[in-house]
Amino acid sequence: MNKNSKENISRKEALQKMGKYAAMTALGTFIILNPKKAQASSPPDPGDNPFGGG
Repeated sequence: MNKNSKENISRKEALQKMGKYAAMTALGTFIILNPKKAQASSPPDPGDNPFGGG
């Protein structure tokens, strides 16, 4: 039943890996679901060109 004994990791290592994945997931979710930063970097009206291009 324990064929993959070389691939088994300890509970501590598993928790460390899960912590890293959880942090990356939280960061990615925050970036995707936080529209205020995306709106702050874009012009108020995409059709309004401040440089006068038609």
